Amino acid sequence: MRIPPRIVALAGAAAVAAALLTGPAASAAPAPASAPVSLAAAASAASVGSICYSALPSQAHDTLDLIDEGGPFSYSQDGVVFQNRERLLPIHGSGYYHEYTVVTPGSPTRGARRIITGQQWEEDYYTADHYATFRRVDFGC
Repeated sequence: MRIPPRIVALAGAAAVAAALLTGPAASAAPAPASAPVSLAAAASAASVGSICYSALPSQAHDTLDLIDEGGPFSYSQDGVVFQNRERLLPIHGSGYYHEYTVVTPGSPTRGARRIITGQQWEEDYYTADHYATFRRVDFGC
């Protein structure tokens, strides 16, 4: 079973939160240095729009729920590393993004709809056109 990357990232965030609450002496690992943002990463981030969670199709809600639960997923490709070859999402190292199928009713194949997850909490992107465009999911609306 694949563990969704944001669940792993959440465990790391919990460790950081614990260190903040108990003080730096309780944390054995030093805080990571901030990485400078490249122009390519800034440009790709600017090319991604947003979509309200409430505006997603119901099948995308189902996929996000499955990701949070760790599966089971309908397709063997679900959870594989998304390479970001289109460079439309912010640039990160290999393994940062993972992709999951959003079921398309009536389609005999996986269809074109996907959720792409990043390693940050609620860093989820929706594409309805097989990676031609991406919208970051806004969970606040």
